[in-house]
Amino acid sequence: MKAINFLVLFVLLALVSSFASASDPSPLQDFCIAIDDYKNGVFVNGKFCKDPKLATPDDFFFSGLNIPRNTSNPVGSTVTPVNVAQIAGLNTLGVSLVRIDYAPYGQNPPHTHPRASEILVVQEGTLYVGFVTSNPENKLFTKILNKGDVFVFPIGLIHFQFNIGKTNAVAFAGLSSQNPGVITIANAVFGSDPPINHDVLARAFQLDQKVVKSLQAKFWWDNN
Repeated sequence: MKAINFLVLFVLLALVSSFASASDPSPLQDFCIAIDDYKNGVFVNGKFCKDPKLATPDDFFFSGLNIPRNTSNPVGSTVTPVNVAQIAGLNTLGVSLVRIDYAPYGQNPPHTHPRASEILVVQEGTLYVGFVTSNPENKLFTKILNKGDVFVFPIGLIHFQFNIGKTNAVAFAGLSSQNPGVITIANAVFGSDPPINHDVLARAFQLDQKVVKSLQAKFWWDNN
């Protein structure tokens, strides 16, 4: 019986450890200010760290998320990130934030964050949002969100937002990484540098090669 209990405990500890390692590593100190000059820094995780004695309030500060962004682009949206590149004090803390502005009928195209789950809240407008689960189910979960509504996109899954209203929309989202990364599906597949072999894409998407070449010739807009 003791052996069984020990085995169960071991399995649970292994599962907890795997879950814990699924997001950014936990910081080993109160904070770790990112610096580019590593000569006087101490490396922990993420970026080299500024001497804590030299930290200032500005290391934890960003201003400007109240300012609407220009959405006059092919996808009709603009993402304003606030991650470790904008706030050095986010280094090792495992969180970041974005503001997303949408033109009427604009969208944040299907994309994925390889290192973060996302929780999104609508500040203004009405959004049609959703994500698709992994193979083999590829199940689509969607919802129409209004002002004040919240939706979660699990880590690594393809997701999107589409402004179905006739007015501008604004959303804010928190992500579980200081540097969540973003892979916009159309940009990565048809806009890679160098291009993916058109034979590969023609078979993968069951398209005529002329269609693939036409898609690869387009300019794929990065709204981030």
